[in-house]
Amino acid sequence: MNGVKRPWVYPKIILALAIVSNASLVGRTQSAGAPLPDAPKASLILLAQHTTVPMAQAGNQTPSTTSGTSDSSQHPRLTLAEAEKLAIKNNPRVSVARLLALAQHQVVRETRSAELPTANAAITAVQAEDASRISAGSLTASRLFTHAGAGGGFTQLITDFGKTGNLVASSRLQEKAQNANALATTEDIVLATDQAFFGALQAQALLKVAIQNTATLQTTQSQISSYTKNKLKSTLDLSFADVNLSQAKLLELNARNNANSSMATLDDVLGLDQEVTYDLVEDTSPLTAPPSDVNQLVQLAFQQRPDLQSLNLNQQAAVKFSHAERDQKLPSITAAGTVGSVPIRPPTYYVENWWGGIGVNMNIPIFNGFLFSAQAKEATIRAQADSEQARELKDRIVRDVRTAWLAADTAYQSVAVNDELLKQANLALSLAQTRYRLGLSSIVELSQAQYQQTDAAIGFTNAQYQYRLSLANLGYQTGATP
Repeated sequence: MNGVKRPWVYPKIILALAIVSNASLVGRTQSAGAPLPDAPKASLILLAQHTTVPMAQAGNQTPSTTSGTSDSSQHPRLTLAEAEKLAIKNNPRVSVARLLALAQHQVVRETRSAELPTANAAITAVQAEDASRISAGSLTASRLFTHAGAGGGFTQLITDFGKTGNLVASSRLQEKAQNANALATTEDIVLATDQAFFGALQAQALLKVAIQNTATLQTTQSQISSYTKNKLKSTLDLSFADVNLSQAKLLELNARNNANSSMATLDDVLGLDQEVTYDLVEDTSPLTAPPSDVNQLVQLAFQQRPDLQSLNLNQQAAVKFSHAERDQKLPSITAAGTVGSVPIRPPTYYVENWWGGIGVNMNIPIFNGFLFSAQAKEATIRAQADSEQARELKDRIVRDVRTAWLAADTAYQSVAVNDELLKQANLALSLAQTRYRLGLSSIVELSQAQYQQTDAAIGFTNAQYQYRLSLANLGYQTGATP
């Protein structure tokens, strides 16, 4: 065993040396002048509706910035509702979805034009070698005469036994589906806005925690440095304090970067093409528990989810289109008419200077290589595929709603647990500070208590915003997003 290395021994040796060194200075520590600071102020990281144990004097400093800027009071204020309206107004994805819906409305008009009459007019003047024939490229009985005339004609579909009607119905259903897609896109942007807004608030709250933690550890380091110069504490204590302070500064640097990045993400969702730092207004309403009946939420999602409505409408449109493809094999009846005048004409060729006529035509498809049959079969199969896609989405909605509800319920319970954990961490830090001032514990114990208090403060902040985010996601999954 003498040749076996035991690296786990060294940390224990260092800790033992720290304890022995501090124990030897108990008497001198009790006579020290300035006390060590208490825990960071917890109220900086709590929502207005939550309260925790009061902090001591050292945590009463409030940071002047929330997002790395010098004066947040000069920034425009922004509430969550205002952010959602701004995103709906400016985000290009919403504009694209609405424009596509408007374009689909024109498709309906294009399809419906087949049911309306078609009229055209023409004016013709010809200088020709009278009675000459056109024969190049084809045999024809027409003759050319010098003349000038004008006339017009029209055609009107009488019936095609449902084909055009089904096409119009399919186009209208597709328009409704595109409108539902536009609404679904709007809800996507609203959810993204909520996530970016709460993410920015969370990052700013964590920055406050990091700033206060740095200030507290800076005071601790300064006092331990003074103790070390007066031979009241060992250099090991000072080394621990320096390491803790460096870690706190690194945490603050990362938190400041995250706050600025979160604001940039929010600007992007809001559709802004330049950097704007907002003074975000936090919702101070009390946190309420999520709905208790998840099955009711699932049924609500079936009724309200616009993406499910869009798939159902597309499936109905596909059925109408398959009927239209089937009806291609039926006859179509069309009325046509023409009328015109030829004021300039050969004097001996025309008896009258006008012409006119009206008639009805029936077009009967007989055989085209099974084209219509294949098209009808293809449309029917695609309609069945759309139906299966809608059924698949319903299964995903059941899963997503239940998952979102479970996440919200867990996050709600986590808020209370983290609140209690923060209270206990504050108490533990207060006791650790007292023991360290009396020389009854080492810097390791104090550092551990400070770390646990900071971690608990961060955890409590995250828990609150995670619950608000989970509620936003639950509303999105049920289609209740405004």
